[in-house]
Amino acid sequence: MEKSETKENPAFLEYVYELNEGTELPEALELSLKEIDNIDIAQLNRIGLKTYEKGKWTIHKILQHLIDWERIWCFRAILFARREGTIPEAHDQEIMAENSNADEMSIEQLVNELRIVRQSSIMMFQSFNKKILETSCKFFEYEMPLFAIGLTITAHQIHHFNIIKERYIPLDE
Repeated sequence: MEKSETKENPAFLEYVYELNEGTELPEALELSLKEIDNIDIAQLNRIGLKTYEKGKWTIHKILQHLIDWERIWCFRAILFARREGTIPEAHDQEIMAENSNADEMSIEQLVNELRIVRQSSIMMFQSFNKKILETSCKFFEYEMPLFAIGLTITAHQIHHFNIIKERYIPLDE
């Protein structure tokens, strides 16, 4: 894609800002950690491997998806923060989910891993100064400031936690 075709404010980024409701990155990361700590593990255990529709991911796979993508976004953030120069490639979430062993893991394991990954992400973003956080990150088809990568992580969690609340929690009956 030519530079002139790069989208500086992609539609998904608008969705990211909307889900974060104008919250600044440090607060958004801390709030997201509190949401992880407030997960009702017993309820998710009762739901188990049920899905609301054939072919949809289990809660286990959703949690693994959040973990995997947070790591991917943090890798991307490091590349930009350190001005390494590589343009990160796209990844296929369906292939990744299909090849995960998330359904073999317990909800407790997955929630604990998500918590630890989030704590690590918080520390990484806290280590970046203002100049780094404002670094322009040019991906394969769009561009955004580095701090928006952190907001993408929190928005991704909000999005999937909303799906769990709306579509999976009703399965606990």
